[in-house]
Parts: sequence; C-alpha cells; structure tokens
Amino acid sequence: MIDTITRQQVADDQRINITADLFGVYFPLRLEPFVYAMTSKLSDDYSGGYWQFYTLSNGGFYMASDSDGLFQVISENGHECMMSADALGITVCLYAYSHLSFGDDEFSDTCARQYHMLRDFMLEHPEARSILAAID
Repeated sequence: MIDTITRQQVADDQRINITADLFGVYFPLRLEPFVYAMTSKLSDDYSGGYWQFYTLSNGGFYMASDSDGLFQVISENGHECMMSADALGITVCLYAYSHLSFGDDEFSDTCARQYHMLRDFMLEHPEARSILAAID
C-alpha cells in the first residue's frame, strides 16, 4: 500500500528556517523570484500578495498564494484553465523546479528532487489534470 503524501503549512516564524534548510541562499536569490515571475507570466489575474509555504510528508516543499479566488491560467504550451491558488502554486513550483534543475550544482540536484516529490503529491490533488496539462 502506498502512503498518502500529506502537507503541512509552515508557521510564519519557521519560514526562513525551513527554506534555508532546504535551499540555502538560493531560495531568496533564485527560487522565490522565479516562482513569482512565473505566476505573473501564467496568469494575468495574479497581482502579488502573501504566499503560504507547505512542507510535504515525503520531504517536498511548495508555496501558494494565500488567495481564495480562482486564476485564469494560460500555460506556455497553450493550455488554458481556471485554477485555485493552491493548484497554481503547485504548477509554478513545478515549473521552477524543472527549470532550475538544469545545472551541475547541489541546488540543481535539490530542485530535481523537489520536482519529483511535489509531482508525487500533485498526482493526488483534486486539480491534478489541469496541473498536468499546464506543465506538459
């Protein structure tokens, strides 16, 4: 039997510690700006705001806008759909991890591992079909 991957919201006072442990200085310098830029690129509905951070029971991590609204998404492959903030966060983190995994350093390896851990979690997400279509 395969265990369900669960998520836990990172407490505000633990955000810096968690991201530093997982990504080091690359989180604020490369990963976080990439996620925000990709979100703006994929959805004209996105206009900034606070983001929640989540750790996964398999060691993964993702972040998502703290919004209750839906976002119209037009992905780089032309797929169009409406997504929740959570699904959009997963989508842009998968984009970021994939893009940033092409290198020959420890951060690239970390992004490759994070991509697979987040993808495993995403496959059980209610919006998995839309996320898969957006990242295909």
